[in-house]
Amino acid sequence: MFVAWRELRFARGRFLLIAAVVALITLLVGFLSGLTGGLASQNISAVLQLPGDRLILQQPDAGEPSFATSTISEESVSAWRSADGVRSVVPVGIAQSRASSGDVGDPSGVALFGLSGAKDASGEGSAPANPLLALAPSDDAEVGLSAGAAKVLGAGVGDTVTITGTEYTVTAVGADLWYSHTPVIAMTPQAWAGASERVGGSGDATVLAVTGEADWEAVSAASGTTAETPLRSLTALETFRSEIGSLGLMIAMLFGISALVVGAFFTVWTMQRAGDIAVLKALGATTGSLVRDALGQALVVLAAGIGVGVLAVVGLGSLAATALPFALSPLTTLAPAAVMAVLGLAGAAFALRSVTSADPLTALGSHR
Repeated sequence: MFVAWRELRFARGRFLLIAAVVALITLLVGFLSGLTGGLASQNISAVLQLPGDRLILQQPDAGEPSFATSTISEESVSAWRSADGVRSVVPVGIAQSRASSGDVGDPSGVALFGLSGAKDASGEGSAPANPLLALAPSDDAEVGLSAGAAKVLGAGVGDTVTITGTEYTVTAVGADLWYSHTPVIAMTPQAWAGASERVGGSGDATVLAVTGEADWEAVSAASGTTAETPLRSLTALETFRSEIGSLGLMIAMLFGISALVVGAFFTVWTMQRAGDIAVLKALGATTGSLVRDALGQALVVLAAGIGVGVLAVVGLGSLAATALPFALSPLTTLAPAAVMAVLGLAGAAFALRSVTSADPLTALGSHR
């Protein structure tokens, strides 16, 4: 690293330029990752809190299951409750509607979740509390608001909200849960069924949250449903697939661009060092030592650029989170930074072909 350090000190402007480009790309990747995480949370956070090992959706005659079109009949509910190995079955109704309160005149889009405590096959017992179940009211005239719903409606505990023309009393304000970019309001199954029918729905449950060790494929086939883990069931949300697919593609392209940019910088730099490399080889320097020298140099530049970029993401992301659905976490900051470092080193390593294959006499000009 002796030669690498001297070059870093001698050509400070050049390496500062490379580090600045790396920092900007890190900022772009970090911001896009944070935005992707925030948008994903506003799309699926309520679904991930459904209390079951498997989520049961209706299997349509053609196409894939979808939360938007799924309706679970009473026969299917009974089939799952009577299945061997099933400990609890929670029917959950999901419908999107509009709600308003006395303090906020204009109605706001909300996701209505109809559910109660999870019941086992005998109809007794309840599942451990989770943020979604904690919102579920016990009376048909009551609702529980997620933090997002309370904010957009300007309502709190004890206030009255109007949903599909009916007034309900707010009994709880809980976690920030979202479904398809609309905040969640929890209702009793009976109240939800009435609200669903008033907006043109059937009043049947949308999904079953099932806990146990059943023969999932056999019971699904017999009841005309599908059983997937909560994570795999996210593909049944059309907006989630398209949104995450497009944003994920952009993140992947930025990662590729970062590798190409760093590789291009160090390729040019290595070509300009051809004479120095030849002298070092002629003096007895091994190829391994030259590779370590060049990769160490690249690592220093990458560490500086990525470090500045991550700090910028944390600082600016904290401000953005107050106005945008932005998720600031290790997954959206440190993970992209680690990928950037690996791809940057890969790009720098690709630029070292001239180091590993160069003949010192040829590089010194013996062909002339």
